[in-house]
Amino acid sequence: MVYLGLDVGTVRIGIAKSDPMGILATPYEVYKRRTPYLDARYIVELAEKLQVQTIVFGLPLKLDGSEGSSAIMARELASKVGEHTSLPIVFMDERLSTVSAERILIETNTSRKNRKGQIDQIAATIILQNYLDKTPK
Repeated sequence: MVYLGLDVGTVRIGIAKSDPMGILATPYEVYKRRTPYLDARYIVELAEKLQVQTIVFGLPLKLDGSEGSSAIMARELASKVGEHTSLPIVFMDERLSTVSAERILIETNTSRKNRKGQIDQIAATIILQNYLDKTPK
């Protein structure tokens, strides 16, 4: 079962995908946002192309567990995606995923310039891997 993981930002969406067994998440790409409609269509078309069975949206909760504007933005995009597909859409708490992604890139000596282009897909990979680790096989 292939899963698609998304780290939704205001400018970019980090995308990760799982292996066919649904065990390991890997970075896939960074998508530059356009309009909510085009973003949703792109995600649905990518999911179809990759033969995804479930789409996992990172839900950026505040440290106290409440939802702010970023979580609302992720839910709105998920709703738009849901209008164009019957695939299951789930949410995964993504608190500190970007911080973890930044730490990983620093530890691997990735230059600051290159980090900006990679951080979103690494964050998506962390979100998806956390989901896969919690999902019974």
